[in-house]
Amino acid sequence: MALVMNEAELTAFLAREFPQVAEDFAIEAADEAETVVRLKVAERHLRPGGTVSGPNIFALADVGVYLAILARLGPVALAVTTNASIDFMRKPAAHADLIGRARILKLGRVLAVGDVLVFSDGQAEPVARASLTYSIPPSRPRGG
Repeated sequence: MALVMNEAELTAFLAREFPQVAEDFAIEAADEAETVVRLKVAERHLRPGGTVSGPNIFALADVGVYLAILARLGPVALAVTTNASIDFMRKPAAHADLIGRARILKLGRVLAVGDVLVFSDGQAEPVARASLTYSIPPSRPRGG
């Protein structure tokens, strides 16, 4: 499916609709194969023991799939996560950004399914893998 939003449009959408998290993320690429999102790791993202916290890794996965969906559908702000599963596979580097590589596996009228591999910047092995399902709101109001 052809893209309808590019990196700049996704970045502007995130800043407009989700300013509370927009400063943490950078959209690095968006094409038909995947959307690449960076979590700009700062001290606030770390947990005791000097590693990026699980909730921040999950946030990257969630934002990555959300933006991959928007890249294909356009600015559908009300798409919501309906299911998520994440496997934490190895400890991420404490002071390296995280890179999420999100792919859409199925994009239907009502549901979208995607997966994400999360890497510490500069490392070849993923630190986490996530699978997410989103509900896509109807494009027009239902009859009444």
